[in-house]
Amino acid sequence: MQWASGSASWHTSDMTTLKTRLQDDLTAAIRARDELRSATLRLTLTAIQKEEVAGESARELSDAEVEKIITREAKKRREAADAFAKGGRAEQAERERAEGEVLAEYLPKQLTDEELDALVAEAVAEAKAAGAEGPRAMGAVMKIVNPKVAGRAEGGRVAAAVKKHLAG
Repeated sequence: MQWASGSASWHTSDMTTLKTRLQDDLTAAIRARDELRSATLRLTLTAIQKEEVAGESARELSDAEVEKIITREAKKRREAADAFAKGGRAEQAERERAEGEVLAEYLPKQLTDEELDALVAEAVAEAKAAGAEGPRAMGAVMKIVNPKVAGRAEGGRVAAAVKKHLAG
């Protein structure tokens, strides 16, 4: 069984590096019999593959697109954990949280509240300099701040910080 030693040989060279990392980690998790990690990575890779074949023709996703899918999956886990916790199903909520933590390893480090506040303050100043004032400036500020945040903070957190800065 000589061919088994190069088990990663089926990876194509144009495949995204993040997706390759997920696949390699899935293989390692299966070998280590880590059920939580392997189940989470399987679901995430399935979501990525679904996205790849959606639309007119199949295509490879960029790392940024794969990251968006992982972010979406992590958000689903957070929401499910909250729902299970409210429903009194602590064990299920804990599993969803654990799956969310596995996915968090593949996402950029989240911004702290201080870092987010600094970026928002900068964007508010920029928007005001461009003539945007009051509550209507929200859209202008969000347009400036979103590319700077890019996946490092949830949209709701960003919007709340922008509202706080515009109000005060």
